[in-house]
Amino acid sequence: MPTISVLFPVQPSDLGSAVPYARLAEATSGQRLWCGQSLGVETHHFFAALAGMGINASFGSCVTLMPMRHPLTAATCARSVAALSGQTYVAGIGPAAAGFQQRMLGAPYPKPIAATRRYVQMMRALLDGEEVKETEGPWATEGLGLMPMQAAPVEIGLGVLRAPMARLAGEVADRGITWLTPPGYLHERLVPALDEGAERAGRTRPRLAAVVHCAVERPGRDLAAIAFHSAGQHLQAPHYTDMLNQSGIPVDPADPHTGAALLVQHNVVATGSPEKIAETLISYHQAGVDEVIVNVAGVYLAHGPGAALKDLSAILSAAATLGLS
Repeated sequence: MPTISVLFPVQPSDLGSAVPYARLAEATSGQRLWCGQSLGVETHHFFAALAGMGINASFGSCVTLMPMRHPLTAATCARSVAALSGQTYVAGIGPAAAGFQQRMLGAPYPKPIAATRRYVQMMRALLDGEEVKETEGPWATEGLGLMPMQAAPVEIGLGVLRAPMARLAGEVADRGITWLTPPGYLHERLVPALDEGAERAGRTRPRLAAVVHCAVERPGRDLAAIAFHSAGQHLQAPHYTDMLNQSGIPVDPADPHTGAALLVQHNVVATGSPEKIAETLISYHQAGVDEVIVNVAGVYLAHGPGAALKDLSAILSAAATLGLS
């Protein structure tokens, strides 16, 4: 069944501001709180602390960045969250942009798809209790394994933006996770690529989760400015602007402010009344998405955490009336 869940909209710096989002996540059909890569309070530490506070929700990363962790570290962190929360953890990962790879590793991955494939395979082997015998490549660490321990399951998700990574997710991941992807692009490009990869590997297509940027239209709000707060950095990144151009949205990385207005115009940042936004969320399910993740980051950054929580509560309430509780 389709589900809805919640993204904590900024990199966390404390727990108090996160608890209301976690409580709302508990009440959704997905019962999952997501968080991206954080350079504030580290993502896995953040989830572990919330679990220790008694939050009855599962957690997911969308996504943590491969250059920051060896696969053994990634597997250990993911299993730790699953063990401490007692809930299935979705370990969403991604290779990051080439510039970030360069800064972290001294050089970008020569073949990002191949590097991601091996990273996922090593994580999965470690989580399944196998000993890794990797004798070459960036993670040459023969003989590593995790200490046996009881824990809830860990699903590995891949951040997917274009068809090659979606095909890889179909082959080797438990989830595909998207960000800023329009429903039409999902339906026409990414879902078929997931199906292709899964068919190639002789397995069922993995579940697909989509982060959807949302902002309720209210008096005095500049929706394009809110969209820029939410997606301005992505609108300057060539891989995102390429995807949006393939979707028929003519954004230009040299002009992110106009790009933000186009995201509102094309409903990639879902705006309007809470009821209209809920209808947009349904369109993602119709496009093949299994879990819609509501992101009110733009409102949070433009108008503060209280305004963002008000929007989030209204959107989730409207979604519940349409069967997306």
